[in-house]
Amino acid sequence: MCYIRTSRPETAIIYTPQESFEIGQAKVIRQSVNDKITVVGAGITLHEALAAADDLSKQDISIRVIDLFTIKPLDAATIISNAKATGGQIITVEDHYPEGGIGEAVCAAVSVEPDIVVHQLAVSGVPRSGKPSDLLDMFGISSKHIILAVERILMQ
Repeated sequence: MCYIRTSRPETAIIYTPQESFEIGQAKVIRQSVNDKITVVGAGITLHEALAAADDLSKQDISIRVIDLFTIKPLDAATIISNAKATGGQIITVEDHYPEGGIGEAVCAAVSVEPDIVVHQLAVSGVPRSGKPSDLLDMFGISSKHIILAVERILMQ
């Protein structure tokens, strides 16, 4: 399986050097008992998800954020249990086309769960050159677009 990320801007450090990572085990890196939606990201989109969580908290909206740094095998148990704890709504955000990416993998993992809905934010169209922040926004995978997706889902 090949997975390509198209940008690598300077980002904040999330983990300490002592942090352990297990293949097949996702990490829940932001959570509260008030979370309304689970957002799943990896790489740069994880940072966008955290920024969205910070901005949404100013509106008293809490979201759970999962770092899906390992996708084969996919940690379906963590995704499903957290989705159930947040009302059955998942937003996947990826710096990749929807086909063959995180969103598709998460959809497959939760397909046996009738009460879980997955909303995908992914790159559409041909990649372009530009500032990473401009590209994230242009392709609808920036923190701004995550916030819009959360607000749209909560209004339903």
